[in-house]
Amino acid sequence: LVSWSRGQRVLHPTRETYLATVEALRDDGYLMCVDVCAADYLLARQARALPPGIEPERFEVVANFINHAQRSRVRTRVQVPESDPTCPSLWPLHAGVEGPEREAFDMFGITFDGHPDMTRILMPENWQGHPLRKDYAMGRIPVQFKGAPSS
Repeated sequence: LVSWSRGQRVLHPTRETYLATVEALRDDGYLMCVDVCAADYLLARQARALPPGIEPERFEVVANFINHAQRSRVRTRVQVPESDPTCPSLWPLHAGVEGPEREAFDMFGITFDGHPDMTRILMPENWQGHPLRKDYAMGRIPVQFKGAPSS
């Protein structure tokens, strides 16, 4: 399914058709994957614009691609359910996604199947939870400024 956002074509593949869709984009000249990121729609599952037939899920994996020859961009948005937060890795097609997929894993807990090193990249290895999830408990870390009296 296709939609448009701010003049840019947006494809909405399922998790099962994600790799085939990206491979077809690569064959059409979209040779560069610019970014992969994720979003958590815990509190606003129905508020986003999705084409008819696309069921909103808690998580969404977004990837952006460029066709330099045609000077065009395309975006993919894959719905990822909370009950199975996994998505195929684009690493076999675009090795440059190694870092962004690890970041989405670290911050949102979405595992990318087929990724060569699905480990934390920003948080310490022993960190509990995923800080960009909307249900992540907010903590308070006291800040001590140099030379200031401690309280």
